[in-house]
Amino acid sequence: MPKTFNFIEKLREVGLRPTKQRVNMCEVLFNREKTFHFTINDLVKMISEKMNQKISLATVYNTVHALERKGYLKEISIDSHKSYFDTNTSVHHHFFDEDTNVLIDCDENDIDPVNIKKNITGKKINSVEVLIKVASDNQNQKKFK
Repeated sequence: MPKTFNFIEKLREVGLRPTKQRVNMCEVLFNREKTFHFTINDLVKMISEKMNQKISLATVYNTVHALERKGYLKEISIDSHKSYFDTNTSVHHHFFDEDTNVLIDCDENDIDPVNIKKNITGKKINSVEVLIKVASDNQNQKKFK
């Protein structure tokens, strides 16, 4: 069975009409060996370059959020103004390079278990995912005078 058929079914499952643009978007997202991280704007640019096709920001936004709601993508909020999406939906940690704006997977074995000392009454912890923000070490740079 061709992968395109799987993308058509995936789009229908999330309640979207499987247009050529959306199927092409799924190919960019899921037809790869490794998972990857992207912003909505990154994805628009990738589709334009790889598929040589224009796609509206609204179409990309709505499709990505529909796929995220169904669990095909995971949203990682960096701050109140920036979110990335991840095609790896398993529980895992990330580094965020503030110099390059790149999100990088961090292996679970590289972080000791987090000790949560308080819980919210009536709630259970489903997962703990750590976001580690990194930047260049500026200690060797001259100070501005």
